[in-house]
Amino acid sequence: MTQKSLYVTILGGKFKGKKLLLPSKETTRSTKAILKSSFFNTVQFDIINTCFVEAFAGSGSMGLEALSRGAKRAYFIEKDRTAFNILKENCEKFDECICFFDDTFAKLPKIAQSLEEAAFFYFDPPFEIREGMEDIYKKTIELFASLPKSKVKFGIFEHASSFKMPNLIKDFELLKTKTFGNSSVSFYA
Repeated sequence: MTQKSLYVTILGGKFKGKKLLLPSKETTRSTKAILKSSFFNTVQFDIINTCFVEAFAGSGSMGLEALSRGAKRAYFIEKDRTAFNILKENCEKFDECICFFDDTFAKLPKIAQSLEEAAFFYFDPPFEIREGMEDIYKKTIELFASLPKSKVKFGIFEHASSFKMPNLIKDFELLKTKTFGNSSVSFYA
């Protein structure tokens, strides 16, 4: 029996309706459509002509949605080989994608330093309830805190709703958190 391909669809912008492949559910967790839609409705005018950096990229659906909605470039970092292969296949359908098969904690500071302007940084680490990920939020928050303030337009964290994000991460203040069942998204600037 052949396995059915998993996919999501670009929700808005110039590539609305384009299908993106997803890795298996054992490898990654896809962002809910309602969360993605709410996020892009919130940043719809701020995202135009900016760079979007998607850490723990999986299929790249957030960065590719950002490109569809007017971002000028998207950077993706993924260290799982299977997910990265799907990410590369998805990115072949778009211009202005830069994909890295690497560890987010090693690669992200280098990407941030190379940016000519402030960018969106989207963090969607594996939820800490997964085995071996107990300190993933702590490490991701420390990573975000290490980024130069001049390179960050917004820092966005997708996280388990049970996790309370801090009000302040170094120079960045929590603007709001939106909750969608077990998933939440928190905005920092």
